[in-house]
Amino acid sequence: MTHGVRMRLVAFLVLSAVGVTYVAANYLGIVDKILGRGLEVHAMLPVSGGLYEGSDVTYRGVSIGQVRRMAVDGDDVRVTLALDEGTRLPSDSPMYVHNLSAVGEQYLDFEPVDDSGPYAEDGDVMVGDESSIPVQEDTLLIQLDELVSSLDGDDLAVVVEELGDLFEGTGRPLQRLIDSTTVFVREARAASDETSALLNTGLTVLRAQSDEQENIRSFARDLGDVAQALAASDDDLRTTLTGGAALSREVDTLLRQVEPTLPVMLGNLVSVNQVITARLSAVEQLLVLFPRLIAGGFTGTPGDGFGHINLQLASTPQPCREGYLPPRKWRQGNDLSDKEPFGRARCKEGPPVNMRGSKYAPEFPPVDGGRRDESGQQYRVAPYDPETGRAGGVRVGTEGGLQGLFGDDSWKWLLLGPVSDR
Repeated sequence: MTHGVRMRLVAFLVLSAVGVTYVAANYLGIVDKILGRGLEVHAMLPVSGGLYEGSDVTYRGVSIGQVRRMAVDGDDVRVTLALDEGTRLPSDSPMYVHNLSAVGEQYLDFEPVDDSGPYAEDGDVMVGDESSIPVQEDTLLIQLDELVSSLDGDDLAVVVEELGDLFEGTGRPLQRLIDSTTVFVREARAASDETSALLNTGLTVLRAQSDEQENIRSFARDLGDVAQALAASDDDLRTTLTGGAALSREVDTLLRQVEPTLPVMLGNLVSVNQVITARLSAVEQLLVLFPRLIAGGFTGTPGDGFGHINLQLASTPQPCREGYLPPRKWRQGNDLSDKEPFGRARCKEGPPVNMRGSKYAPEFPPVDGGRRDESGQQYRVAPYDPETGRAGGVRVGTEGGLQGLFGDDSWKWLLLGPVSDR
């Protein structure tokens, strides 16, 4: 054997010894203790529950350390736990001893309610109780024997026979059920993140519904009232629904027939409405006084028993011309083209011509909210107060025309009305 081979063998043996020693020391916790790594906490249990030195320690099934040593401490068993570096174990976590398989292999599992602190620190003592220990085998066997002894043999035989009849010929369906359950669990595990997000979202929805429970109850009550009203009007609703189709066809036919002319009519109505809006006070006066004038006119006629209405056309005084479009600019009757309207037309002449326009209406005290012309002056029209029933200083009656106010001389109000407030 050459010198180089012997050196390589020696190096291999040294490295193997060091590796084995390190693994053994790390398994026994000697390395962590020397280097000061990890946490060492103590768990107090009524009995060992089958734990042994080297048993696994888990946090809800995830390994976080091992049992380093066990010792009797009075009536309890002190279990020293070597936890991994960086472990954040809530100090109030319940602990349970579980079996890894049917043959034993006990381990200590911590199952905290949440992950909030305070967390266990080096040297802390965590206390378990009877619920932390699994049922002992002897206790389990005794209780099982008591259970079996309490059963009636004949009744048990009937149950077993009925179970045999129940599951007879169902082997394949049960196998498919178990296989499908396995596939379902696998898919559910793959979608665990989505399931958690769905549950969190559902919790938000439930909280919102809890906050709005009064509104939901009120909505349900109102919906119940609507349903009752609909049920009471069932015949009317059926009649409406039955004739609704024919009605909709008639309305559609009507709209189609007026489609060419309706927009033109609406456009003209807009123009008329603009004119009426600009003279609203005067229109109001006309609508109020004209019917009263007609109603009281017959009571003011002479005593021949007949009413006389005269239409007199006179050429004097001449009509007002200044302020209007001159004749040379008038359009021919057959000119239907669009032109810019002459919107500044007004009478600018004085007596003795026939003066027209709102500027020559009788002067009355201003009315709050009355309309004004372009110069800011209020329209000089006789005001009408619908609350007092007074128009131009004269109270307009509601019965018998004006005769109840003026008697046989009611016709004189036509002269006295415009000057009654002067």
